[in-house]
Amino acid sequence: MTDASVPSFGTPREVLSGLGDLTRKVRAAQRATWFPLLLLGVLTLGGILVGRLTFRIETVPCPAGDAAAGGCTQVAQGSPLYWLIGLALAYAATAYFSIRRSRERGVGSPVRPYVVTGIVLVGVVSATTFWAVRHGMPKPGEPLDFWGLHLDPGSEAVAILQRLIGNAVAVGLPLLVLAWVERSRALLLLAAVYLAIELVPLTTGWSGIPSTSPWSAVPRYGVPGVLLLLGALGFALAELPRRRTAS
Repeated sequence: MTDASVPSFGTPREVLSGLGDLTRKVRAAQRATWFPLLLLGVLTLGGILVGRLTFRIETVPCPAGDAAAGGCTQVAQGSPLYWLIGLALAYAATAYFSIRRSRERGVGSPVRPYVVTGIVLVGVVSATTFWAVRHGMPKPGEPLDFWGLHLDPGSEAVAILQRLIGNAVAVGLPLLVLAWVERSRALLLLAAVYLAIELVPLTTGWSGIPSTSPWSAVPRYGVPGVLLLLGALGFALAELPRRRTAS
């Protein structure tokens, strides 16, 4: 019986270190954060054009106790269908892009939780919106119908709820999920800034565009849209060194 030499694979610490490096390389190969940010940024800026095309001013009865002669002015713009279809297509395109990219590179794709969360939340937000406006836009002073609950439209809590049930949920929360699955602190920071912008309304006063202007949606969608596009550009530039190294 003779002794055979066994190859040494290094100490456990070296093995764990190598495994950690491999894990980081796989995560880097899986990432394509710029793509969903690009789609969401373009979609958000597109909301400006949709707001312009659907802009209308209506004269409606004033709330009880308001003595304004001739009625009150109500501005309406935007389309729930635009966001429903646009966000659904954006999440579907992200899923397709990530699956194709993972097959080309021979690595898995962690994007499924992001896509599933996004589509589910888009459905919830859209159902809530259509429920609230199923009888038409609420008139000034009328209670807001939130799944059978008639809420005071002048309440601060209701104002926050209205801002929350929108892009803050349909876009911001999926971005938080994507930051979690990709272990990306940069994306987490971007998602937090995006949520802050959505939850703290930007008035039209700072931009010089009055609320009665057909372009009053510019401040509402321009700031978050540009933020998402800048994020897409930053993540795309961050991927360039990894591509050069891989090639």
